[in-house]
Amino acid sequence: QFSVKIILSMIPAVIIGLSFEKELESFFDGKILLVGCMLLVTALLLLLADKAKNTNKKVSIVMGSQSDYKTMQLAEKTLKQLGVSFETKIVSAHRTPKRMYDFALKAEKNNIGVIIAGAGGSAHLPGMISALTQIPVLGVPIESKKLKGLDSLLSIAQMPKGIPVGTLAIGEDGAINAALLAAEIMAINNSSIKNKLKNWRSNQTKSVKRAPK
Repeated sequence: QFSVKIILSMIPAVIIGLSFEKELESFFDGKILLVGCMLLVTALLLLLADKAKNTNKKVSIVMGSQSDYKTMQLAEKTLKQLGVSFETKIVSAHRTPKRMYDFALKAEKNNIGVIIAGAGGSAHLPGMISALTQIPVLGVPIESKKLKGLDSLLSIAQMPKGIPVGTLAIGEDGAINAALLAAEIMAINNSSIKNKLKNWRSNQTKSVKRAPK
């Protein structure tokens, strides 16, 4: 957006320079057109740099414990299939609060576009991260032994207004869908991911048999 504003602000100046080139030529020693073109090229380079930065954003997969990885590795697998860059970390809201705090505050600086947070039981991780960043956070409720993930689901879904968390299904289905949703968000500024998503959906459709065997 910053680069677009620069370009738009320069267009009138370049038009004026081209229209009154002869009149201004002597005053600026014949360099008005050159300077205008150089400024425009600089603005275009800034725009391309911004676009490249958006294209190179990655998804961060975080979870509260090692045991959650059994579920969250399915998010990794799905992102790999779609060619989406990602990182994976263990960040506990309760046992490593400083790690969580640092992760959330530095997420945007670290070029993260979407955060997928998996947590079980009293699953506060997605909500706490969302409270500390404006980056979209997708919550995956991990299926717990005691309440089969219902506790995780309610902890993530029942966020107060003002701190949103996109909550997915409990367990493996939620991890896969979180990756797909993250890829769809990233695809807004990345045509390569968008095309891979289309192919993924097409292959899924083709895999459904027309009749049982």
